[in-house]
Amino acid sequence: MTSLEKPDTGTSTVRWRFPAVHPEGYKFAAIAGAITAALFLLLPQAFGWLGVGITIWVLAFFRDPVRTTPKAPGMIVAPADGLVTLITTMPPPRELVGEGALSPEPVVRVSIFMSVFDVHINRSPIGGTISRVVYISGKFLNADLDKASEENERQHILVEDRDGMKIGFTQIAGLVARRIVPFVKPGDIIAAGQRVGLIRFGSRVDVYLPAGTGSQVLLGQRTIAGETVLGVAGRDERIDGIAQ
Repeated sequence: MTSLEKPDTGTSTVRWRFPAVHPEGYKFAAIAGAITAALFLLLPQAFGWLGVGITIWVLAFFRDPVRTTPKAPGMIVAPADGLVTLITTMPPPRELVGEGALSPEPVVRVSIFMSVFDVHINRSPIGGTISRVVYISGKFLNADLDKASEENERQHILVEDRDGMKIGFTQIAGLVARRIVPFVKPGDIIAAGQRVGLIRFGSRVDVYLPAGTGSQVLLGQRTIAGETVLGVAGRDERIDGIAQ
């Protein structure tokens, strides 16, 4: 050890901190707070305290925690917090297919369902350039249904990294969700794990892995946006697990 090196004392500078609230949530919290004040003034206190609980829930819904994104060649991270409800092989949606976009050949699709209790800030699976953003109006079916990917309000995003790898993913509004809020536009350069948008009040995100890439998550597994590794490009190793 040189005189400039410091011994490892086993201490860490990492500390838990209370998650920030995304600005998109302030107006909803203000509305909930105003209704709560009215409840306290006009009705028995029990109703007012119910309003307090709802206001706190609104703030929690729009929480925006810091995430630490792993980086390695070909690594694809989860774009959403939630439950892996579907892993299937199918062609990407036509809005993500074409010249300079994805091939129409079937690939592995991983679907992540976000309940009203999950963080709803979505993040990019890889770093690169946003080459396509396509919004489609539609129905508001239960986002856990497979047909929601074709019938619900949704937004397709295509990202291409410097090596030419392309990842398409789709934000899908759900039964309660009524708004997809984008943070990016075509031409934007983003990092893996960077925030790209949010969906209000319960929804789903589908991720289309590159050809020859298998899922590194399992049905029933919970993912953390920007942290959980969904797969590594070109690696198609089957993994097994157990619910316990």
